[in-house]
Amino acid sequence: MTLRHRLETYFQFAALSTDWKTEILAGFTTFMTMAYIVFVNPAILHETGMPLAAVTAATCISAAAGSFLMGGFANYPIALAPGMGLNAYFTYAVVKGMGVPWQAALGAVLVSGIAFLLLTLVGIRQLIVNAIPFELHAAVAAGVGLFIAFIGLHNAGIIAPHPATLVTLGNLHEKSTALAIFGLALIATLMARRVRAAMLIGILATTAIGLATGVTRWSPHSYRLAELSATAGKLDVAGILKLGFVEIVFVFLFIDLFDNIGTLVAVGKKAGLFDKANRIPRVNRILLSDALATIIGSLTGTSTVVSYIESAAGVAAGGRTGVTAIVTGILFLAALFVAPAVGAIPNAATAPALIIVGSLMVSVVSEIEWHDPEVALPAFLTMIAIPLTFSIANGLAFGFTAFTLLKVLNGKYREVNWFVYVMTGLFIARFVYLAG
Repeated sequence: MTLRHRLETYFQFAALSTDWKTEILAGFTTFMTMAYIVFVNPAILHETGMPLAAVTAATCISAAAGSFLMGGFANYPIALAPGMGLNAYFTYAVVKGMGVPWQAALGAVLVSGIAFLLLTLVGIRQLIVNAIPFELHAAVAAGVGLFIAFIGLHNAGIIAPHPATLVTLGNLHEKSTALAIFGLALIATLMARRVRAAMLIGILATTAIGLATGVTRWSPHSYRLAELSATAGKLDVAGILKLGFVEIVFVFLFIDLFDNIGTLVAVGKKAGLFDKANRIPRVNRILLSDALATIIGSLTGTSTVVSYIESAAGVAAGGRTGVTAIVTGILFLAALFVAPAVGAIPNAATAPALIIVGSLMVSVVSEIEWHDPEVALPAFLTMIAIPLTFSIANGLAFGFTAFTLLKVLNGKYREVNWFVYVMTGLFIARFVYLAG
């Protein structure tokens, strides 16, 4: 058996009806939709005083390592990178708000990563994944679809904040918004024509037009990989222990735990990765991969590494195996050397892809039993809370709580998994804590 055939067997090409061309294109598509993190993450963490070049390198390396683990070890088309939201919490709440040095904050990220690893090894995280009622799987996927479509519409400028109505129609005369609308029309047309590389072609074509018209600019700069040493290994675990780390570590742990699970369920549902019993095969490897990625991220010098919902773009492009994630990881490594070129990809080019992917993910709402109030209400609350609170974790919290309460109030408490009761109690405690 040749090496190629062995790889195709390992990645289950035949069982998942895929091929090398499709997987590679899917990997490029995923990278294109999340390449912004190469610049956004360093820009946010730089405000803590962390060296910009070092955080840029740490972002690329941790994203590559996480994607390689998820692709090669777990064989899933899910890419990883430092998480948006968690990097903001790291910078604005922990370092700036609490006055914690960034070295100690990195120590908290390491501790949370080790906690992820231990929870996975003893089976707690798997219990949480398996405890999510299968009735809510489609709701999570649809909610995440609405979430990323909302982000795409905002990034495109098609919608904008409004003090009275919260959101309103954006300025469609803006050049970047017009460019995004063009990209949306192009991708939609190509998909309607069954072009497999529709998203990749659309992103690249929109970027090219943006550069040619001056909507986006290419500002080259350089840095040396040796500059990574400015953050690598500089974490201070002892410092965070002195500062009272429980709350900080808990937030890193909680948000990453449920955002990752939500992403896993959403992408897995869209990619058809669940088995007939509504379980995700090799879930242990998936959870080990993201735990190890967070540990690697803290050691190189960045905030918590998470699974990216933008992976759904690669899935929509046909990605079904770990090859998709590995290709994305390779491109993150390449971004170390061509970071200025990656930065040329504007929001106007990636936003249409997010809108399209969101629309595709919402299609699973047909699987929800809307005629049954015990399912319909928790499903609806899950779907609507994810985009409106900007948090997959909050959507799961609303869904879990409503599902459990309705079962109990209708005398069907025996139908609820014991661990669902535990998680519901934790979610209620979290709501009480946040209200206080």
